[in-house]
Amino acid sequence: MTISETDIRNSRILVVDDQPVNVELLEQMLKHEGYTRVTSTTNPCEVCALYGENHYDLILLDLKMPGMDGFEVMQALKVRYPQDYLPILVITAEPGHKLHALQAGARDFVSKPFDMLETKTRIRNMLEVRLLYQALEKSNQVLEQTVQERTAELRESEARYRSLTELASDWYWEQDEAGNFTQVSGPVLEMLGIRSDTTADDLSGIEGAGWNEAERKVLQTRIAARQPFLDFVFSRVNADGSRQEFRVSGEPMFSRSGRFIGYRGIGVELIARK
Repeated sequence: MTISETDIRNSRILVVDDQPVNVELLEQMLKHEGYTRVTSTTNPCEVCALYGENHYDLILLDLKMPGMDGFEVMQALKVRYPQDYLPILVITAEPGHKLHALQAGARDFVSKPFDMLETKTRIRNMLEVRLLYQALEKSNQVLEQTVQERTAELRESEARYRSLTELASDWYWEQDEAGNFTQVSGPVLEMLGIRSDTTADDLSGIEGAGWNEAERKVLQTRIAARQPFLDFVFSRVNADGSRQEFRVSGEPMFSRSGRFIGYRGIGVELIARK
């Protein structure tokens, strides 16, 4: 992730100092460096309102000011905008205030009297960090929106699939590694005479009496060998003497590590005969 020179030069900068001569010096230096969106105030009480209107990329803040010093300005900004990354570069002539300023929320500091090369470097470094932070935040928002959109699409797709399987004569099924049915979609419950409120844990009960054992053993042998099967036909005789035939196809499922986790497939009832 890179920040262009144009983005840096177009950064919004606020200079806050009660001394007009210092404000003019910093403004001239910034404009000479190519920064195009520089504003200033000598009234620290205006900073919160100005930040709320403009959300500056950098605030050059003097610490020693009458009425409201730089520490009070930082505290007011933190209270009013607690979720914001506040890009404050403090200006101080007192070395003992530097650590206190950083603890109060400043991101960096410059000393008075100004060393112009150091001041320019610290301003540029802070702007790069600020713009990278904004770009990351925007990227995360885009990613979150994309995830929400894909999740909604997936849910819509699943809903369409469930609707189709409920209308289709074919049915879809899944079994776990122990052979228990974990999912069945479509009219198979009605075909097998199982109640509609049967849960997945109860589906193993479809292996009841009446099934053709020779056919079942062939199918179970293929499943035990983890082999796929296509259009396998098996049948059962119901208690009333009617006979049902089913055709199923299935394939084994494996985890990413290669562990067998069950089977899935489709099935359909063939013409029932007396």
